[in-house]
Amino acid sequence: MNALTNLLPRRWRKDTAVVPVVRLSGTIGAVTPLRPGLTLAGIAKLLDRAFATRNARAVALVINSPGGSAVQSRLIHQRIRQLAAEKKLPVLAFAEDVAASGGYMIACAADEIFCDPSSILGSIGVVGGSFGFHDLIKKIGVERRLYTAGARKATLDPFLPENPEDVAHLKAIQREIHATFIGLVKQSRGERLQGADDQLFSGEYWAGETAVRLGLADGIGDLRSVLRARYGDKVEMPLIASPRGLLAGLLGRRRGRARREPRGMAGGPDRSARGTGDVGQIRAVSGFRPRRLVACEPWPAERH
Repeated sequence: MNALTNLLPRRWRKDTAVVPVVRLSGTIGAVTPLRPGLTLAGIAKLLDRAFATRNARAVALVINSPGGSAVQSRLIHQRIRQLAAEKKLPVLAFAEDVAASGGYMIACAADEIFCDPSSILGSIGVVGGSFGFHDLIKKIGVERRLYTAGARKATLDPFLPENPEDVAHLKAIQREIHATFIGLVKQSRGERLQGADDQLFSGEYWAGETAVRLGLADGIGDLRSVLRARYGDKVEMPLIASPRGLLAGLLGRRRGRARREPRGMAGGPDRSARGTGDVGQIRAVSGFRPRRLVACEPWPAERH
């Protein structure tokens, strides 16, 4: 029996510790068709595969994200927590360059958060921004013509003078999203948080050592060092990733023939639902578009 066992791949043996690794990099949410961001629809299968890995002792998340959609960040957080509870597996998060705003929200799905001394963590806040062009179009002789059904349909139109009521409404939405974010962080980090609320939840961000002191992270460490120290030098760390290249193309065509998602389902955004003047998708990233709400994130997303 021992001889047969030795023929099996090491990660399939019961005496080998396995910690599957999922990389979560880039802006969260649908950014552009040519540069898609992290969404639950895009990574749900990777998470399922990671938590279903044979002999898994834990699941590791490697996070490098400045933030993104507040909704997608929370959906990904929830799915990780649901799978962790179902499979009874601990989750370890490793922040690389940045885990800020929505990226930090995802990190809070982990039981423990580790980072580099130079990692950037935090940015627990909400920010919105736009531009006002109404004076400019007057100077160049452009007349704004806008037709709506609904008194508030053109809220925060950048070509109209700013309306204080619109600003008050936007800030009320920001406070509501901020409260949700704060509650999630407090539930995740609990008594480990060491700073005052007006410091931790001001939208400020910190480097790794300070983040650990404030209780936003649990320690300084990288993926390999922490897992080897905890599970032994022979721990297996398989990367759970989507297929790429020719294999990805073949699989994609096969899936496309087998099933097509209706417009507006998980396969992509429902563009037919967008209307002029909509606040649009509530987001937690930079790269702001007019009339969109964003949660603070200080660093530009890396291209992958």
